[in-house]
This record gives sequence, structure tokens and C-alpha cells, in this order.
Amino acid sequence: MDASLVPVVRGQGAGPSADWASSKDRQRRTRAAGAGLAPRIRTGRHALAVLGRPRLEIKTPEQLLLMRRAGLVVGRTLEVLRATVRPGISTAELDAVAEDSIRGAGAVPSFQGYQGFPASICASVNDEVVHGIPGSRVLAEGDLVSIDCGAIVEGWHGDAAITLAVGAGTTPEAAQLDRVTERAMWDGIAAARTGGRVGDISRAVEGSVQGAGHYGIVEDYTGHGIGTAMHLAPDVPNYSGPRGPRLVPGLALAVEPMVTLGTHRTRVLDDDWTVVTQDGAWAAHHEHTFVLTEHGAWVLTALDGGEAQLTARGAPFGPLAD
Repeated sequence: MDASLVPVVRGQGAGPSADWASSKDRQRRTRAAGAGLAPRIRTGRHALAVLGRPRLEIKTPEQLLLMRRAGLVVGRTLEVLRATVRPGISTAELDAVAEDSIRGAGAVPSFQGYQGFPASICASVNDEVVHGIPGSRVLAEGDLVSIDCGAIVEGWHGDAAITLAVGAGTTPEAAQLDRVTERAMWDGIAAARTGGRVGDISRAVEGSVQGAGHYGIVEDYTGHGIGTAMHLAPDVPNYSGPRGPRLVPGLALAVEPMVTLGTHRTRVLDDDWTVVTQDGAWAAHHEHTFVLTEHGAWVLTALDGGEAQLTARGAPFGPLAD
């Protein structure tokens, strides 16, 4: 779930990482109080504080194991939904399946009730980029639906998203869009190294998308830190900008490119949640939560911990368990 899942509050300034926007004069996603605004939470034995900037929540190995439990709930729920999506099913039915899966695993849906959001997942179809509210909409053959899911285990969050073609398949252009978006997410995660910067992830995502052709990279919504809250500092943009905070072991991030077949520009529907492309072009969205350990990256919401995708890219794989 991008930072942050709250209705747009028009006329307010950007959140705590406004330097990302000012450097490129880009409109940023507005934040409401309580939705990841300048978090100051510190847990465990270590925390990183930078004067004048939001504190970064650094997790202990024991805390990361709890986040892995939440991540596996999310990953397994998304696999259940992958098997459930079909023509004729409503997004409300998908939401019910997701809630049953999350609660059946002993977890709590992160999204349900968050700043008034009424469901356990976001289901965004075709030109809907993110934050689609599940309801009576029935999926049709060839639709492209992105499903964003979050879960909490003992106070620790996991967050991930996938995009799926409905039925036998979608258009070649939409299928390629989906592949480009997922590949960019993995390229971003694989670029993370201890001692590097958040901006390394952003540049890798952007470069991956741009190298694949002419696509729109949504700029108004970003990835984010995650842990004891769904949205923490730092923001993780999908475009190049300042270097951002330094990457250190124990810093958990959600990387989530949102890519379109047309413009990067978006607007919010009257429900104050659903984000759509301004030109009606279709969009795709992929997300994983990962952390750097002393040995490499560990993708907490991937069932294999990200091993296959990371090793294919020559990136170090650093699980603490599994």
C-alpha cells in the first residue's frame, strides 16, 4: 500500500519527505495526521535518528521474524486471491475471501478501518491505479485487477500487491505492462545494499521501466517504510531524486511501482479513495515488503523470501529464517 492510504486532503502541504518533491517540483501525495506523518516510533535495541528528519524504525532480528509472519499471511492470501480471480466474481467477494484468509491465519487486516477505509484489500481495475474500494463491480474477461493486501501479526505489518489478468488473458499491451511493473519492483529491491541509499532503489525502478518502453510512472504515490505502522518514514519514490536516507540492516521498506500505459498523472474519484489515471490508460501495481539483513535482502511478503528473483539478479539473499 502506497504512502499513505488516506483520503486526499486538498490544499495541505506534502508529508515529511517533501524534499523529494521540491527537488523536482513534483506534486506529492498529501498526508493526513496519523497516516505516517513524521513517525517518531523507536522499537527494539536500535534506532536511527537524523536531526530535522523523521526517525527511521530499525528492527531487531526478533522483530523481523514477527514481520515475516505477517508477510507470509499477506503472501499466502494473495496466492489464494490469485486462484480465486475469475470473470463474474465481484471485488466484494474477493475482499471476503481475503478477510477470511487473513483472520484464519490469526492475523488482522491492516486496511480495514484504516482512516475509514471499509475493506480488507484494495481492488483496482483497469484504469484504477490504487485504493479501489471493493464492492459490486464484477470482473470481466480481460480486465486487469491489482489487489493490495496488508496484515498485522502481534502489532507488526506486512504489505504487498499483485496485478492479475482476469480469465484467459488480457491484451498484449496490458500483459506487458504487468510484466514491466513487476520486473521494476524486483529490480528496485535488488538494488538495495547496506550503506547505499533509498534513492538507489528509486533509480533502479525508474531505469527498469524506462528501459522497457514508453510508460507512465505514477509520481503522486510512493513506497514507504513499514513496521509497527503500515506507513513509516522514509518514502520510497519510483523516480530518481535526492539520495534519501542511508540503507541499514533492520530498515524495512515497501517497494511498489505503479505504472501506466499512458500518462503518469492521476486523479481521485468522488469516493475520496480510488485513484485513476487522468487519461483513462490502464495501470499495473506490484509491491513487496523487504528488509536488509547483515547478509542481504529478505523479502518478507514473498513465499520464498525473494530468493529466486534476487539470485537471478545477482543480489545477495539474506534470510533470517525459512
